[in-house]
Amino acid sequence: MRILSAGDEFVGNDLLRAAVRAEVNGSAEVDFRELSLPWPIEPFGPVAEVDEASGTEEQVIEALDGAEVAVTQMAPFTRKVFASAPGLKLVSVCRGGPVNVDLAAATEAGVAVTFAPGRNAAAAAEFAVGLLLAALRRISTSSAELLSGTWRGDYYAYANAGVELDGTTVGLVGYGAIGARVARVLVAFGARVLVADPYADRDAVAADGAELVDLDDLLRRSAAVSLHARLTAETRKLIDADKLALLPPGAVLVNSARGGLLDYAPLAPALHSGRLGAVALDVYDVEPPPADWPLRDAPNVIATPHLAGASKQTADRAARIVAAEVGRYARGETLANVANPDTSAR
Repeated sequence: MRILSAGDEFVGNDLLRAAVRAEVNGSAEVDFRELSLPWPIEPFGPVAEVDEASGTEEQVIEALDGAEVAVTQMAPFTRKVFASAPGLKLVSVCRGGPVNVDLAAATEAGVAVTFAPGRNAAAAAEFAVGLLLAALRRISTSSAELLSGTWRGDYYAYANAGVELDGTTVGLVGYGAIGARVARVLVAFGARVLVADPYADRDAVAADGAELVDLDDLLRRSAAVSLHARLTAETRKLIDADKLALLPPGAVLVNSARGGLLDYAPLAPALHSGRLGAVALDVYDVEPPPADWPLRDAPNVIATPHLAGASKQTADRAARIVAAEVGRYARGETLANVANPDTSAR
């Protein structure tokens, strides 16, 4: 079985190869081809009709070289790639969603596409809580000011003091694997947690110690809001100027999920006016943000370069998840996480 391992600087070819070999373990003779992609040293972007990919169609086509299986995180699998790889039967993507794959073209070509749900849930949940704490307690902004030579003793003044999670109402928009983990951590801190997600199970939310409400109610009642929804046509710019206006004055907003969930244009004016107390961001509508990004000069901004899922455990787990799918394929078993279940390759 010829396998293309298209690794990058996070989930590298060494991880992918070792995980696949351990999983196949004699089920099939394995012949690896490799492609090394530059992400995250170079930002991802759209390639042809797919989003968030690294590398080119031509590189993938050349590297496939008759491969039956491909394992990757970022390589672009477009209609052109599938048309050029008639022997390809499985693409196993180690991401929560295979946005770098044209699923319609894969299905037409008879190629099964699998993904890796929950691979970064722990890392992303921890990071979101970290951003929330940093914003509520001024950890990052006061550190930056101190290092630049300013001692902000006035942050201890009552009017400027931070807010504890204990007893604070925090709203979570989206309740998948990450949102649910965040909720349980916040409840342990003593926060009152509200959840807005039309697909969430009310009993499951309640079992985690949270309350399921509609989005507008959540925004009106929450001193802090953290976004955890998937980006779809329905959720794009879900939080816009009208929704931000529902927040209590001085509320904190965290987005470590997807840049497209949030309309960034109203954030700077809301921060300058004090309508928003702080924003903590790990994802953006344009990555990286441009030099003239208005939030660079706005107060109380925490900004990190799309790091929420960046843990060693996430990379290891992602490699194991895609390798497990290759093992199932090699043994003729049913694939576990198929993004295009109508494909004839299952």
